[in-house]
Amino acid sequence: MQSNYFNLSFKNPVIAASGTFGFGQEYKTYYNPSILGGISAKGITLEARRGNSGIRITETAGGIMNSIGLENPGVESFLADELQQMSTIDTVKIANLGGSTLETYIEGARLIEEHNKKVKANASTLLHTAVDLVELNISCPNVKEGGIAFGITCEGAEKVVREVRKVLSIPMAVKLSPNAENIVNVAKTCEYEGADGISLINTFSALKIDIKKRRPVFDNVYAGLSGPAIKPIALKMVREVSKAVKVPVIGMGGITTAEDAIEFIMAGAHLIQFGTASFINPYAGKDIVEGIEAFMKEENIKSLDEIRGII
Repeated sequence: MQSNYFNLSFKNPVIAASGTFGFGQEYKTYYNPSILGGISAKGITLEARRGNSGIRITETAGGIMNSIGLENPGVESFLADELQQMSTIDTVKIANLGGSTLETYIEGARLIEEHNKKVKANASTLLHTAVDLVELNISCPNVKEGGIAFGITCEGAEKVVREVRKVLSIPMAVKLSPNAENIVNVAKTCEYEGADGISLINTFSALKIDIKKRRPVFDNVYAGLSGPAIKPIALKMVREVSKAVKVPVIGMGGITTAEDAIEFIMAGAHLIQFGTASFINPYAGKDIVEGIEAFMKEENIKSLDEIRGII
């Protein structure tokens, strides 16, 4: 199943999604994460964040809702500590970079670029490792423009992707929100502005109410819905975007089994990510990898290119 995208070698198309796999260390007690094609690290921002108050995660029909608030140690701490932990896992290392303003996106990307240059200049040392791919999360609220996520409009996406591309030389996939006004047009805009790939979809904005307390469950009122409930919609969006752009697409949204992953590949995805599935089954990543291999053997498929985008 080995393939090359973004000038990187992926041993298989299965990637652990950001925010659901930490930095890969916790799952070592279940299986060796090195069997995965890649790991997208917990989302990071320029500044460290404590995250949201109140309830942060709750179950709902067919999935979960979360309002974490991007709690993270900040870019500099990630590069100095958590990325080093990830280096002990033999797989593609992906940094999921978010921001609250255009300036914080640019500065976060600049620090990653600077770090990678230092690693390259000191290739003999074992103390540092480089980021292989940046997953630019433009689903984050734009504080300066009334809380509107950059990825909701083509104008917002255009601005942040163009400016980050100027400072970032390593491969960059842009992660889109399903709440975009027109996700196909936003994807095409990102491609035009220099994205090496498109990653989709992020969670859906959703609401849950505590009828006893007569108030929303989450302090922020709305939260992100993920899990099997969103899969059919995610699959549709991945197919639409895959047919509209020439760059590789990373598909996600409710992938729980190998069959789900194969559906996304048939819809046009080059790589896939599993997320909420790990909370249901901590062996999900291993099961998906092995399940795809078994399907290929059973169907006499030599390469996933044979079935990619056939729908």
